[in-house]
Amino acid sequence: MGKEVKTNAMRLLDRLNIPYSINLYDCKEFIDGSSIARQLGQPPERSFKTLVAQGKSGGYFVFALPVGRELDLKKAAASVGEKSVSLIPVKEINRVTGYIRGGCTPLGMKKAFPTVVDQSAADFDQIIISGGRIGAQILLAPGDLLKAANAVYADLALNE
Repeated sequence: MGKEVKTNAMRLLDRLNIPYSINLYDCKEFIDGSSIARQLGQPPERSFKTLVAQGKSGGYFVFALPVGRELDLKKAAASVGEKSVSLIPVKEINRVTGYIRGGCTPLGMKKAFPTVVDQSAADFDQIIISGGRIGAQILLAPGDLLKAANAVYADLALNE
């Protein structure tokens, strides 16, 4: 794999000796995760999006949940011990995380934020997360994501 493909997320996994694989696909601009999963023939329940929220206290929090599900803000707030959380505006993603929309991943952000992964991830041997740039995915065991992101599981999705 050429050096130009490595992202901060991949370098973090390498440093921690966590096994993962990379899936590269052709994409020049943001496309939602559900569309990407359909395009690549991947099960959307195994493909996880990364959302960043700010709590009432002012702190930032990272949530990973299946691309086809919506974040339940009340559950998200409870999972991090906040009264409330709200998603940050798209224009702030790069400033806060170092990543751009469509390439944001729970791993290797500018700063480590408390991170919560939807408990449905535990149902799979491998899940798919963004690789840290548009057109790159990381496939890894959900337990390894928890370890690398210092994350915990919680029920995060709105009930269907």
